[in-house]
Amino acid sequence: MEIIGICIVVIAAGLFLYEYRLRKPDQWILGERRGTYLLRKSRVFARHFSLALPKKSHSMQQVVDASAKGNIEIKVKLAMTVAPDLDRLQELIRIGGWSPQAVEVAAKELGTVVHSLVGEFTERHELEDLSSETIDAYLRQKIGISRELMGLSVIAFTVQSFEAVDPKIAEAVRQQESARILEQTELLNQKARITAAQAKLKADEEIALLESGLQLKTFELKKVALDKEAEIAQRQADYEVKRHATRLAIDREELELLKSNPELLILTPQAARLAEASQSLKNARTIVALSPGDIAQGSEWLEMFRACLQSGGPGDLKKKDG
Repeated sequence: MEIIGICIVVIAAGLFLYEYRLRKPDQWILGERRGTYLLRKSRVFARHFSLALPKKSHSMQQVVDASAKGNIEIKVKLAMTVAPDLDRLQELIRIGGWSPQAVEVAAKELGTVVHSLVGEFTERHELEDLSSETIDAYLRQKIGISRELMGLSVIAFTVQSFEAVDPKIAEAVRQQESARILEQTELLNQKARITAAQAKLKADEEIALLESGLQLKTFELKKVALDKEAEIAQRQADYEVKRHATRLAIDREELELLKSNPELLILTPQAARLAEASQSLKNARTIVALSPGDIAQGSEWLEMFRACLQSGGPGDLKKKDG
């Protein structure tokens, strides 16, 4: 009995090791339940009842032979990268089958669909209207069919090249493209020159406005300075006028005082100079020179002073007047 039990355990262990596998980190484990495919998350799975799908994308390049309008043969090179869409497992298994290569198989089917889409698009357009950009834009609009019908997610898609099969036509297309590029380059250069000229003109206008504003500001400052100088000059002139008027008033008062009191002439600076001269030169004739400032006081003052001197003193002047 013990031997039978050991044999059963060995057979069970062998069956377990033969059937069950550990899920690798780069694998998705798919299972089936009631006709629906689902993603298993357990680390251990039965290999005959599960599908180990690699967690990797699939890249492929494709050369599509098509024709443009007028039956002109063309060649389009495509490149795309796809990966399984876990939300569309039913479509992926239906197209790719229950196999670890399901993604590759579905990608080939997608390539066939893309081939037909390219042919459908190019046949409706002239060769001059076709380009890598136009074909790429059209295919990107239609590529959503891969997710809906084939369970694939397109990671990258590009049209690598587009050219006519006939070398002469291909060369003509290249020449047209070169001419177009040169024309666009020349247009861009001319636009750049126009933009630069407009920018320079605008800068010159702004500089001229700033310089004009600076000149106006300078004139305003000069005007203010001239106004200040004129005001100072006017004040100075007013001060001189007032000073001369005061001086004249004082001179008039002195003259009036001397008229009223002729004896005060002896106290004047002129009489003092005369007395000093007479003391130093008693036997000489004294000559007294009057400065222009003294003469400026008026002829009336001089007449009074002369009369005082001729009469010999203020007392004689009073007698003569009497």
